[in-house]
Parts: sequence; C-alpha cells; structure tokens
Amino acid sequence: MKKPTRLLGCIAGLMLAVALATAALLLSGGTFGEATIEEETPFLVPAGSSLSAVAADLEAAGHISSADGFLLRARLFGSSDPIQAGEFSLNPEMSQGDILTAFQSGDVIRRFVTIPEGMPSVLVWERLMAEELLTGEVAVPPEGSILPDTYAFERGQERAALVEQMQGAMDLYLGEAWAERSENIAVDTIREALILAAIVEKETGTPEERRTVAGLYSNRLRTGMMLQADPTIIYPITQGKPLGRRIRQSEIAAVNEYNTYTMLGLPTGPITNPGKESIAAVLNPEGHDYLFMVADGTGGHEFNATLEGHNEAVGRWFQLRRERGEME
Repeated sequence: MKKPTRLLGCIAGLMLAVALATAALLLSGGTFGEATIEEETPFLVPAGSSLSAVAADLEAAGHISSADGFLLRARLFGSSDPIQAGEFSLNPEMSQGDILTAFQSGDVIRRFVTIPEGMPSVLVWERLMAEELLTGEVAVPPEGSILPDTYAFERGQERAALVEQMQGAMDLYLGEAWAERSENIAVDTIREALILAAIVEKETGTPEERRTVAGLYSNRLRTGMMLQADPTIIYPITQGKPLGRRIRQSEIAAVNEYNTYTMLGLPTGPITNPGKESIAAVLNPEGHDYLFMVADGTGGHEFNATLEGHNEAVGRWFQLRRERGEME
C-alpha cells in the first residue's frame, strides 16, 4: 500500500511544480508581467504609500492590468526593499518588474532650478515661489546666503529644504575658499570677503576682469579710499533688483549703511549673492596699482592708477555715449 501512496505524492508534487513554474512564467513575462504604458508619463508615489495602494493606483491609471497580479509578482520576484516616495517616469519599455525596481530604487524624476551668479535674494525668493512643484512658504533669504548654482529638486519638495541646501552650499564653499586665501588680502573675515565679493559680482559681468576689479577695491580698502561702487547706491533702493534708470544725484549723496559714496569701508552687508568666481577673486585678487575704472564701451572696463588717467578715460566714455545717442 505504500507504493501507491508514494506515487500519488510524486504526482501531486509534480503537478505543484508545474503549476508554480507556469505561474512563474506568467508572472515574469506573460500577462501579469506586462505593463500597459502607452507613452512616457509621470507617476506620483505619495509619502507613506503602501505597495497595495500604489498597485491600485497603477491599475486605475491603466498602467497594469491587475493590481493583485502586480502584488503577487512583487512577492514572488521582487526584493524586500520598501518603495520610495516621489515622482517617477514610466515608459512603454518598462515591465511591471521594471516599475517595481524603479519604485524601490528611488529613481525619481529630478527637476532643476538655476540661481545665476549675482541674483539678489529677493529674486531668488520670487523664483522659488513661482516654482509650482515646490511646496511651503519661505521668507526672503538673507542676502549673500545663497550659493548661485543649479539645484535638483523633486515634485512636492519643501522650499525651505531647498533654501537650506543652497545656504549649506554657500557655507561649505566659503569655508573651503577661505582656507585657500592668499596672504595680505584686504579683508579680515569670511563675512567681509562675502560683502566685497558681492560688489565685485555686481561691478563686472566679464569673468576675466573679476580678479582685476577685486584687486582695485582691495587697493582702495588698504589706502582708506571710498569704494564708490554704484551698485551699493542702488541696493537700498531696490533690494538688488534693476533700477531701470540712471542714478540720481540725491541718491549718490544719500547716507546709509550701503552707499559707498558717502562712507568709508565696506557696506553693512552683501548686496547680492556672489558666485564662486567672485569670492575666489576677492580671496586671491590680482596684484596691481589700479584705483579707478570706467566702462570701455565693450562690456568691460578701463583701469587706471591715477585720477588724471581716469578722467581721460571718463571723457572718452562720455564721448562714446554721446556718439551712441545715449546722452547729450
């Protein structure tokens, strides 16, 4: 009687193995393994979502034929890693296994926001508040606290977290740059370096001039001359936004904590968010004897060591502007 029992057991085991193998084939490459994504599309996994809830959302969106089949496949063939929250890109080439792998690996869509060199904090704030995929409210960051760069973010990320990342990047770079500073620079602290770098950033848009301009203002600081930087007049008026007109004489004569035409030394704080190159220029300025500069009509400046040479350069600049019809 034992032989029939053993035979029946073998048959049952064989049938079970065949059933499991058939199920495995179906789940891995057949009906339950296929996805039905017609075109590349974003898919959001909310924070705290269970795999069951996500499977139901995939079925509701028409990306898979069966949530139960997806879950069964995940149990049999998926890893034990939890799914990650975020926005994912699904495409027609993906199988259900690929979708699960993407969710578990956290391969989310990353978007980017760029903060250009010299963008003042009020404009940084406007750019972040205008980004609809970010969430939460933030105040205008302190001037000079943001490192200009391109930053990645995810849909639903808090604006405050992104600002913190930008500020952390500035703190890190300032520390690294300060450690590599040249000897006998014109500033005594990281804060002073940041303030002067902001002036350099606003005074020239020509990269090859940065160290020259930094050297000029360093010379003025050392000799006790007023910096007389036009952007420091504008900042208290617009908080760094473009003035949109010529500076008035009354504004040149205004006495405040920023106007370097009516005060010695550095302003009370930065007038923009300077980039890495302007900070580096202040901490390693070009050695020369220039004390004056004026626009040369090509986007750059003419530099002079004497007031006489400077006045001649100013005369040429005014003449050029008259020829262009920019002034009478």
